[in-house]
Amino acid sequence: MTSRRDACKIALALGAGAALGATPLHAASARASELITRPIPRTGERLPAVGLGSSATFSSAANTQDAQRLREVLEALLAQGGTVFDTAPSYGASEEVAGTLAQQAGIADKLFWATKLNVAQGGKADPQQARAQIEESFRRIGRPVIDLIQVHNVADVPTQYAILKELREAGRIRYAGVTNTFSRNRDTLVHAMQTEPLDFIGIDYAIDNRDMEERVLPLAADRGIAVLAYAPFGRTRLWDRVRGRTIPPWAAELGIASWAQFFLKFVLSHPVITCATPATSRPANAIDNLGAMRGELPDAAMRERMAQHIADL
Repeated sequence: MTSRRDACKIALALGAGAALGATPLHAASARASELITRPIPRTGERLPAVGLGSSATFSSAANTQDAQRLREVLEALLAQGGTVFDTAPSYGASEEVAGTLAQQAGIADKLFWATKLNVAQGGKADPQQARAQIEESFRRIGRPVIDLIQVHNVADVPTQYAILKELREAGRIRYAGVTNTFSRNRDTLVHAMQTEPLDFIGIDYAIDNRDMEERVLPLAADRGIAVLAYAPFGRTRLWDRVRGRTIPPWAAELGIASWAQFFLKFVLSHPVITCATPATSRPANAIDNLGAMRGELPDAAMRERMAQHIADL
């Protein structure tokens, strides 16, 4: 089966062929090229189903001399049909470096910027500090309107989300939400979903991390809340699990060419997931990841087959 590196080469070659006006070899090629998008329930605006996160390796690169390479990652995101870029002030230099690089490349207005807010200390947030952090995000991103700001890890939602609602009403941000990546905060997340007019939530969700299917994803469907899926590779957990192994031959039925696409297509096959945002600092990996939002997605039976395959490794 195709390795991650070979899959990236194939994606680059296909992209070059499309740019040159190459004719598809058969009808399936056209279907495979169709971009998977998902609607934001509150407005119906459609987003490409795979984006780019900026924690982990992206954040590490932002703090080094490799930062310029991140411009290529952002450009690869757009070239492959993606738009969603998820960041946060707490991700080291990610927000500032990405904002600078995007402005230098002239692509800042083409991205769907999703950032976060959290100045809570000891469970409470100072409104003045919260507003100052938001203004700093505006400065870094360099746009008069930010697409999405979320309260990071449901910290003092009453104080911080009230500010986001005010900004949304004023037209300075388009969407507002909350995130949660800790199981201990699950009840706080559910309460916020039940009581606040959330446009988005951001959660951890992966083929071996499906707890959110029990309460959170059904509630998001009921409440009309868009969902960003963080850590679709389990951070490094899933990569450790499949190291030295090839993807199963039957994955080709879905056009899966790499483990990254295997993991991402599973995540995207849940109908409530709006967009998955895997982080990477390598353009080739970004191209591989973005390949998951083309072609077929697994049905319920295939989802369980995929999950069981990983569980058995």
